[in-house]
Amino acid sequence: MVTDDSGGETVVRLDGVRKEYGGTTALDGVSLRIRAGEAVAVMGPSGCGKSTLLNMISGLDRPTDGTVVVHGEDVGKLSEKGLALYRRRRIGMIFQFFNLVDDLTALDNVALAAQLTGSPARQARRRALELFEELGIADRRNAYPAVLSGGERQRVAVARALMNRPALLLADEPTGALDSRAGEQVMDLLLDLNQIGQTLILVTHDEHLARRCASRLVLLADGRVAGEHTLEPSA
Repeated sequence: MVTDDSGGETVVRLDGVRKEYGGTTALDGVSLRIRAGEAVAVMGPSGCGKSTLLNMISGLDRPTDGTVVVHGEDVGKLSEKGLALYRRRRIGMIFQFFNLVDDLTALDNVALAAQLTGSPARQARRRALELFEELGIADRRNAYPAVLSGGERQRVAVARALMNRPALLLADEPTGALDSRAGEQVMDLLLDLNQIGQTLILVTHDEHLARRCASRLVLLADGRVAGEHTLEPSA
């Protein structure tokens, strides 16, 4: 990893990242640094490039121009197989609509993430059970997603994202499909994770979520960084 001017390790480095889809420019020369242990919120109007930015960092898409380096790996130069391994080993992702497999139990949804990297089933289940205990959902481990509440499903999704101890946790509107109580619980969870050292990038329309969980805000507009400033997390 690279050490930045402030002395912190840089986990994510984007330099002049541009992404075009046909005749549309989704990102237009974005440069960004994210240090180990930071919690960074990305905000901006719909269509400003927030989700595209996450796709660049997660390796779900490749830049048209510029470089994306995460944990020392140039994501744009990885093969398709390399990208799959990178996503499984380096990145944890939390989605707005959970993206759980309906016909697997909560525990199996989470254990699968480790099994895909080659972990033995018994070891994967043991790690999954540890996470369920930590996240307060051990009693729901054998339930299927359809019978879980929204908050429970998102906790299962968080457990899955943490399964392989990722260098970076990405959250795309993590409270967008939750009621206010469940949303507050997920905010608390993300805050707790960051306070124990998890590097976090979250995309959100919710300023309360940003202020609650993040230490820095990046504003996007028309595919460009329109501003950045430090946040004091609210109570």
